[in-house]
Amino acid sequence: MKMIANRLLELVLFLLVLSFISFAFMKLAPGDPVRYMLNIDDVAVSEERIEELREELGFNEPIIVQYGLWLVRFFQFDLGISYMTQQPVTQELAEKLPATLILTFCSVVIMTLISVPVGSLSALYKNKMIDQVSRLFALIGASVPSFWLGLLLIQWFSVKLGWLPSMGSDSILHLILPSVTLGVAMAAVYVRLLRSSLLESLNQDFVISAKARGLSSFRIFWFHALRHSMVPVITIFGVSLGSLLGGTVIIEVLFSYPGIGKLVVDAIVRRDYPVIQGYILFMGLFVAVINILVDLSYRYLDPEIRLKEGGST
Repeated sequence: MKMIANRLLELVLFLLVLSFISFAFMKLAPGDPVRYMLNIDDVAVSEERIEELREELGFNEPIIVQYGLWLVRFFQFDLGISYMTQQPVTQELAEKLPATLILTFCSVVIMTLISVPVGSLSALYKNKMIDQVSRLFALIGASVPSFWLGLLLIQWFSVKLGWLPSMGSDSILHLILPSVTLGVAMAAVYVRLLRSSLLESLNQDFVISAKARGLSSFRIFWFHALRHSMVPVITIFGVSLGSLLGGTVIIEVLFSYPGIGKLVVDAIVRRDYPVIQGYILFMGLFVAVINILVDLSYRYLDPEIRLKEGGST
């Protein structure tokens, strides 16, 4: 419980620092959201109207004052109103978030279905043909940019063959191409990681002892070696899950998928600061929570950690 309390305190401090830095950088970035709002229909407006709206939005105040006013609303769970849609930012993020989470979940499923069997077989049959093929797949997968892979999949399965749609989210078929794009890119990394971790685990003393006790190879692999090798895999997964959610930005734009990534890209183009700020805070919160859950999962996967913590207390 003490560890959780400390992590929650760190989370609050992290969000405060992240919010201030992102707020300051947005204000210093080039572009004027007021002019974009007033000229969105290419209608000329007067300087008086521009100054009036800037005063109304509080842009004439010093940055520290603007941040203080924003922070007060933030502690009231109010992320502000979108400049362009005039909708609460919390509502806009909540509307787009489910689509992104579904895409992320499907990508993780595809990644798991590829990396676990391929990485396991590569470790079990070291230096054999399947090991060489898996290492070639990992090398190619890690070298190919995800957006280029997505373009190839669109060209093959949507344009040439016409099997799958390339845009939108009207059905489950719309999830296949973007999910495969993200899943394959992630699987290339985890195949190599799982292979090296399994090779190390299979040479540990506890595996040798299990073989000496006459345990079956199936039980030794699935209940001992694989479980032990998942600790570094989950460590990297906790880090890359945040990157995956952020990486959906490119894929959502590429496939015109209406998720939170596409929302923030549109907000950046339109200088919609409240939406950008809300997205940054959400991503920071998501990554921090994932890291806390990863730390907690160590206690279950690695008994040595529990023993060390018990001894230290």
